[in-house]
Amino acid sequence: MKKCAKLEIFSHSVVVLCAGAGTRMKSHTPKVLHTLCGRSMISLILRESLPISDDIHIVLYHQADKITDSIMREFSEHIPSHIHFHTQDHKNYPGTGGALMGVKCKYEKILVLNGDMPLVRTASLQALCARQESIVLSVFELANPQGYGRVVLDSKKGTKSSPQVQAIIEEKDANAKQKAITTLNAGVYVFEKSLLETLLPHLSNTNAQQEYYLTDIIALARDTNLLKKCKITRAIDIGAEFVNSEEFMGINSKAHLADAQEVLLARLRNEAMQKGVRFDIPQSVYIECGVEFIGECVIENGVRISGECVIEDSHIKAHSVVESSTIKRSDVGPCAHIRPKCEIIDTHIGNFVEVKAGKLNGVKAGHLSYLGDCEVGRGSNVGAGVITCNYDGKQKHKTLIGENVFIGSDCQLVAPISIESSVIIAAGTTVTQNIPSGALAISRTKQSNKLGFFARFFGGSK
Repeated sequence: MKKCAKLEIFSHSVVVLCAGAGTRMKSHTPKVLHTLCGRSMISLILRESLPISDDIHIVLYHQADKITDSIMREFSEHIPSHIHFHTQDHKNYPGTGGALMGVKCKYEKILVLNGDMPLVRTASLQALCARQESIVLSVFELANPQGYGRVVLDSKKGTKSSPQVQAIIEEKDANAKQKAITTLNAGVYVFEKSLLETLLPHLSNTNAQQEYYLTDIIALARDTNLLKKCKITRAIDIGAEFVNSEEFMGINSKAHLADAQEVLLARLRNEAMQKGVRFDIPQSVYIECGVEFIGECVIENGVRISGECVIEDSHIKAHSVVESSTIKRSDVGPCAHIRPKCEIIDTHIGNFVEVKAGKLNGVKAGHLSYLGDCEVGRGSNVGAGVITCNYDGKQKHKTLIGENVFIGSDCQLVAPISIESSVIIAAGTTVTQNIPSGALAISRTKQSNKLGFFARFFGGSK
């Protein structure tokens, strides 16, 4: 993976809550491992969090092993130095508040994120961390607030742009007036560590779900009697940071996942266009987070580019698929399929050509061919219907083709095979032996014309 940028000095720990079962996803896959544009939700969140902290804590419970394994594979260089795993005591302390119990953070400020917010960006997290209040709550405005906790603000305290938070009211507990509030809880917080550690033991699970809610920390911080009991003599300032509702979107269903992916796709396409890429119909093109564009590229409608790809000064034509490959100074398609581990340089790949684990340099493959597990040298031409027969039923074999090789239409190259440079292979040939340089290879049965056969076969004088 690409290394994440780091700041000179860190001041915040990060806790990512990933313990939920995600039942509304209707899936055997843990919610935070569902992907958008080729990356899991937890991967996207960690990539945005690593630039702001070297102390990241991931709280797990449901399918903890699967999530841990996925993170360890992708972020191995950050474990255990930057990323730490915790298993929530779900039996005794369920809920978002219970998830934080027992988590020991390094820094005096703690940023709490949800593992199902894959669209959040580093800059927005930095804005939250820049606030100086004892507690900072992320909020946003939404015309239709149904389903969200309402946030009651006190504009007389704080500033007009940064008012103080009086309370969070869950929708099920709100009266008609409170339900009309359109300032909503985005679910991301910054806490002073000492304050959070003081208040967490006072959370109660006396609610319908019998869970310990992190949102109740706000009410505890406003309870003057409790503060006195805890020997906190100062008033607790709770700031509201207005955030982009789209960026802080939570994923609770496959429909939410699709909506979030559309947002991420738009970001990726806009970033590519800023680098000089031209999309004929941008909204029809699917690209993933690992795709890198270099130079001036043209991507026609209906194209799908996935995995770790490099596309440099190339033209990918309509409805082609490129997977985990490098394409430089080439044109591909329409309707071509470049499967993983290909390196295509200065090459023309035409319509309905499929390449897999192939290295093609200065090659023409105009149409209707399959080139798998092969290397093809500069100046070679692959005719229509040519295939490399790379699989013998047990294992894959390579086809090596030199420079300036002309392969006629409808040829089968049975691997393992080596074809030296400056060779002609006649149309319809099945190649089963190596071909030396300068040779013509031809393998056909002698043609026989049976005169009068048409009439005898169909009868009459047709």
